[in-house]
Amino acid sequence: MTKTKRLLLSAAALSMIALSPLAASAQTADARADAAVKAMTQAEKLQMVFGYFSTNATWMTGGTKNFIFPKEGLPDSAGYVPGIARLGIPAQWETDAGVGVATQRSPTPRLRTALPSGLATSATWNPDTAFAGGAMIGNEARLSGFNVQLAGGMDLVREPRNGRNFEYSGEDPLLAGVITGNEIKGIQSNHIVSTMKHYAFNAQETNRFTIDVKVGDKAARESDLLAFQFAYEIGQPASVMCAYNRVNGAYSCENDWLLNQVLKTDWGFKGYVMSDWGATHSTVAAANAGLDQESGWAFDKSPYFADALKEAVNNGHVSQARLDDMAKRVVWALYATGAVDDPVKGDQSATIDWAGHAKVTQTDAEESLVLLKNNGLLPLAKAAKKIVVIGGHADFGVLSGGGSSQVYAEGWKRFDGEGPDGFPGPLTYYASSPLKGIQARTKASVVFNDGKDPKAAARLARGADMVIVFATQWTGESIDVPDLNLPDNQDALISAVAKANKKTVVVLETGGPVVMPWLANVGAVVEAWYPGTSGGEAIARVLTGEVNPSGRLPVTFPASLDQTPRPKLDGDPKLDDDAHPHTDYDIEGAAIGYKWFDKKSLKPLFPFGYGLSYSTFATSGLSATADGKGAKVSVSVKNTGKVAGSTVTQVYVSPAADAGWEAPKRLGAFAKTALNPGESKTLSLGVDPRLLATYDSASKTWTVKAGDYKVMTGNSATDITATTTIHLDQQTLDVRGK
Repeated sequence: MTKTKRLLLSAAALSMIALSPLAASAQTADARADAAVKAMTQAEKLQMVFGYFSTNATWMTGGTKNFIFPKEGLPDSAGYVPGIARLGIPAQWETDAGVGVATQRSPTPRLRTALPSGLATSATWNPDTAFAGGAMIGNEARLSGFNVQLAGGMDLVREPRNGRNFEYSGEDPLLAGVITGNEIKGIQSNHIVSTMKHYAFNAQETNRFTIDVKVGDKAARESDLLAFQFAYEIGQPASVMCAYNRVNGAYSCENDWLLNQVLKTDWGFKGYVMSDWGATHSTVAAANAGLDQESGWAFDKSPYFADALKEAVNNGHVSQARLDDMAKRVVWALYATGAVDDPVKGDQSATIDWAGHAKVTQTDAEESLVLLKNNGLLPLAKAAKKIVVIGGHADFGVLSGGGSSQVYAEGWKRFDGEGPDGFPGPLTYYASSPLKGIQARTKASVVFNDGKDPKAAARLARGADMVIVFATQWTGESIDVPDLNLPDNQDALISAVAKANKKTVVVLETGGPVVMPWLANVGAVVEAWYPGTSGGEAIARVLTGEVNPSGRLPVTFPASLDQTPRPKLDGDPKLDDDAHPHTDYDIEGAAIGYKWFDKKSLKPLFPFGYGLSYSTFATSGLSATADGKGAKVSVSVKNTGKVAGSTVTQVYVSPAADAGWEAPKRLGAFAKTALNPGESKTLSLGVDPRLLATYDSASKTWTVKAGDYKVMTGNSATDITATTTIHLDQQTLDVRGK
């Protein structure tokens, strides 16, 4: 037998190992991925690490880019990576994003179900709701022919003006990690790959391709990286998407500290790191620093992981072992999630359970609405005879955020003259009308005014039994908002209406925090975020009392930008891609959001964790004990009101003496509990020891200092309801918190 024949037979045998039914049932994803890579040719390995944009982007055709639409790709979608049919390895069909199956700009977009924004889902404080939403959008991705979903996003809200805050999960590492981790778990329950993004510190859109973030290792590990770590441990995402920005001098997608040291070594991540679209800047540096797959060619300036990577491996600048590792990580993800054994079967969107999915997104929206103020105006009085609804296109629908995450739904609409013509537009409304939902639930006469003329709106508001003003703030990828005021003179509209009628309710559809100069003059305020494709119905059900609001703020609402670490946004939109702007996150370090406000003794407009209800709740019997290296908390919660509702039990922890924490207290645990009037439940909640510890960069350990610690329940970060004290012995944990 010739040597060539022996090699061919060996490859065939390895292929059979990778493909056999025995491999699926009896071998680990590691073993199967090893076998597959050993069976690959060099060209096939290189094929696994280079992805194409799967939209007919003529603007990237010609010259060095020479983009050609991948013939097997799904049109108007995010990306495509060819498979290896002889090894049973499927192609990777990639779709944006975190709220549903998105479509790139197209005259014929896919019509799919949209969840509320990521920040809205975080406002539910409900891991089960996050999982259900992830499972729903993952199902629609699968039935649309996609096996990679580019979700979920979870950069912490360091900058309230960030145009992508709506995609993320708030300001606290525990809340963001738990909510996003459960969404990822839900997506991957469909045997498709979910990503975790944008790794890391992608906290502003201004100069997003070049901004250089300064942040120390300790502060990073106790804040943003801890959030990613929690999400990874809960959701086990098979892929991580590295961000555009630089971190401590190096681009995120060629950042050895982020990718090789923290993600792969310290956390043990086995999946693959894909670049954001246009975030790859080199071949050798990126590959050796931990990037496994270049995404979305031709967004980058060069096809770094195509012929250039082939040459780099041949010349030894990138080792053969590294290329093998890159390819293995990609196929491992496909085996580990079930994408190989349960492959997608093309477009089966005709079988989507539209009605069932509408209920999932509506439930998410209903749980996410935060009642910020209520002087007895809500729920709407049944005796009301005339209700005036003003603004926000509430007669048509509800707003969504813009950019690559844009999901189009049946009946969506762009109103002429609103929003940019190009990316991140179109400014889109979903056809779920709050006005129609209110009209269907009251015998009152409900009339609408578009709010474009504040004087006319005020005249109509006079004499009404109730006025509801819908105010919107559109945010989107690639742009930050200039300030925290409502745009388009809406603050003046609300002030004029409230002056005409004190019985004014304001419903906010925003991408994040806003200031409210009219707050003292209105009777009620509801934060509805971007509530998704059933959002109008959800808003109507909450306003009329069919649903008791239970959302809590996942982010602090500042009283002004002067209270934030950077009142003036770093960078400048006029800078080109050759500039090198900087921002210093060591200013606040790990003291993000409520922790910054605590540390600086600042009073926010509305604190983290805040939210009202149509019922009342009480906690009692708080106790805490040391439990392993962490703590166990027991507390009883009771519905003391007259209507059923859900409450969020928030547990905060604080060292009695200085323990080197970034701020006076941290969120240590939380739980959402549904209770009937008079009903009570006793909760048992665990506090992860990392939330009681400080991180030491030199030894890569977490240390819980010996001493007394306060364990507190609170209605928000500023409203503490009970306190107990426990003593903890000194504990040392490894980098993974064990």
